[in-house]
Amino acid sequence: NVILFGETGVGKSSVINLIAGKEVAKVSSDVDGCTMASTPHPFALGNRKICIFDTVGLEEPQMGVNGYLAAIEKTYELIQSLSKAGGVHLLLFCMRGGRITATVQSNYRLFCEFLCNKQVPIALIFTGLEREERMEAWWERNEKNILNYGIRSVGHACITAVRDDTSGQDQKYQESAKTVRKLLTDYALEDNAFLLEGQVWLVSFGRKLVGLITKKRNPKQRDLVKVLTKRCSY
Repeated sequence: NVILFGETGVGKSSVINLIAGKEVAKVSSDVDGCTMASTPHPFALGNRKICIFDTVGLEEPQMGVNGYLAAIEKTYELIQSLSKAGGVHLLLFCMRGGRITATVQSNYRLFCEFLCNKQVPIALIFTGLEREERMEAWWERNEKNILNYGIRSVGHACITAVRDDTSGQDQKYQESAKTVRKLLTDYALEDNAFLLEGQVWLVSFGRKLVGLITKKRNPKQRDLVKVLTKRCSY
């Protein structure tokens, strides 16, 4: 079970279609960044079965406290359902090749540190690199900066998820598909499974989330835990 996450518009649906080799996910910008709803996409890679759950992350700065709470609720439901299905085995963080923003950092912390307690490997996918003569060169130029922002990963893929029949572009697309598939086969491993630990996880996550919300709209910790408990049926 793999969670693919990132802000709206970074190309998550296109990445799904890239992996599948055909259109299985609708590419649309009309996504509510505050719901964190997820869609499962099952794949067979060789003799392995992988299911990717496409979800959005936090959409700052427009997300207020209610948006955060809704995000927690939907995320809790996703992690809980995956725990019953064997756990979470890999996180794929999808982002545009460009500068690292506060929102990128918040999403990294949300999924890697808070949701999965640093117990699930995370791989990075950088999209929008079709204009690079050699896509991996983007990583070589930006690796140090990414590390300086505290973003760590087991692997990465610098890709284009845009189909283009012009000279050289189709080759980049096929190369991108192979690179992302290799990330999945190399790091979505049975031993990586993270299982949700019920209320202990929920309360811990609620307390940690306070650090992701700017101070001027920061809810009191006891109120946050109270709402989470009610929403998630504890």
